[in-house]
Amino acid sequence: MDAVNDKDVEIIAVMSAAQVGKTDIMNNVVGYFTEQDPSPMLVLMPTIEMAESWSKDRLAPMLRDSPCFKGLVKDPRSRDSGNTLLHKKFPGGHITMVGANAPSGLAGRPIRVVLCDEVDRYPVSAGTEGDPISLAMKRTTTFWNRKIMVVSTPTIKGASRIELAYEQSDQRRYFVPCPHCGEFQTLKWPQVKWPEGKPEEAYYECEHNGCVINDSDKSEMMVKGEWRATAPFSCTAGFHLNELYSPWVAFRRTVQQFLQAKKSPETLKTWINTSLGETFEDQGERVEESSLIARKENWKEIPAEVLVLTAGIDVQDDRLEMEIVGWGYGEENWSIDYKILYGSPAEPQVWQDLEKQLGRTFVREDGTELLIACSAIDTGGHHTQAVYEFCTRHSMRRVMAIKGTSQTGRPIMGRPTTSNRMKVPLWPVGTDTAKEWIMSRLQIHEPGAGYCHFPASREEEWFKQLVSERRVTRYYKGVARMEWVKNRTRNEGLDCRVYALAALKILNPDLQEPPNRPPAKPAQENKNEDPRRTGGWIPKHNDWLGTVNKPQV
Repeated sequence: MDAVNDKDVEIIAVMSAAQVGKTDIMNNVVGYFTEQDPSPMLVLMPTIEMAESWSKDRLAPMLRDSPCFKGLVKDPRSRDSGNTLLHKKFPGGHITMVGANAPSGLAGRPIRVVLCDEVDRYPVSAGTEGDPISLAMKRTTTFWNRKIMVVSTPTIKGASRIELAYEQSDQRRYFVPCPHCGEFQTLKWPQVKWPEGKPEEAYYECEHNGCVINDSDKSEMMVKGEWRATAPFSCTAGFHLNELYSPWVAFRRTVQQFLQAKKSPETLKTWINTSLGETFEDQGERVEESSLIARKENWKEIPAEVLVLTAGIDVQDDRLEMEIVGWGYGEENWSIDYKILYGSPAEPQVWQDLEKQLGRTFVREDGTELLIACSAIDTGGHHTQAVYEFCTRHSMRRVMAIKGTSQTGRPIMGRPTTSNRMKVPLWPVGTDTAKEWIMSRLQIHEPGAGYCHFPASREEEWFKQLVSERRVTRYYKGVARMEWVKNRTRNEGLDCRVYALAALKILNPDLQEPPNRPPAKPAQENKNEDPRRTGGWIPKHNDWLGTVNKPQV
């Protein structure tokens, strides 16, 4: 906030952990340029919906409850257009709120103050007009005293907007004195220590003299701390802060979160981003098929740990390909079957074959019978109408139409739309996120949450298709973004797994680990019997199970 008032600072970049006060800083800046130094302001959020939420949940209460704003902004109940949800006028300026995905909101107004929140969640381009931050900054061209603030928790190294902005700044970090020896230092994760198996006894070890620093020392350290630049200044002030500085988060809590997060690459990435405020350095998404083939297992029936079955169907011009996946606790998964149904999707025969496959009954090792609880079919090919018709006929069996969207950061499953001619619910699938999820799970080497099991009968070609894509960094209009590219022509195995995962997310069953579940034992490769499978637990009366032991709709 001091940097905002520094005449030499033009751009402020804040890269930090989640929930350390970034939004409150932005709110204070908005308040200052509303009451103390009236100016036209632009608040840029990742989406229009987030801009509306910030306006209602953060800005409106501040304007209503702070006495200094009384009479500056008109009552929202008045019919004056000077106070709408996304545009508020006051003497000498205005506050305009827009989404980075709406290019029309980024043009047409000269702006002195631009505030960009969670910039790593922005789309690569605002429509077809280019980088949303660049578009917003062009609005400030006519102001000699412009201020631009970009804040965010970071994402992936090399493709993070906030990391790039911070690296171009003077890279300030918060140095705090050790309460025992007085030596100044920044708080770093490697200095957090705890006895083996006792995260509740975590403490911070002074990097200079090994002094033990406890949570009770934080307050004194923070008060005596100071920001220090670690790079040359060039009109951009950059700030970095991690969760270790937070007075609301004890060292033991950070350790406990880390121990939980490190169980899978995906959750570890989230922890690094949101707790350490650092980018996740991708070690490479390429998984060798040979390592997966070596993990093949024998099972006669469906493993007893399987709680629910889903299917993913890929539509080609001369065939349908389908994978049936079984899901257990912690989304541990088993590739139950893979079918190729030859025939043109323009003809009814191949759809009749698919109907028979989706109606199969599967028997678990403990004798429980399961049906496929949810299926997802891709509509992105040349036979969209045929997919819609099939999904309409089998909607009561949860056969869903999906459409893949390749966009970094998009959730695996979004809200369905019915804008097509047949009014069929069409579910958007974030394929980039789904592939990241799958590749991270393929790199788990011990059975348990997220582990992927494969049958001994599966052909080598299928494994090659499953790992047929890798993630690379490419530049679009000067902005880095991560893209998935093929290593080979055939990738149907990966597509079917993405769609089976989408079906699971549509179904949304509760697959949390039961509190008293015994620890997993190592997988038994190429054995008829797996000692891990000593039984399973199936909750009763759950529609998502799809068991044949209860009436079906």
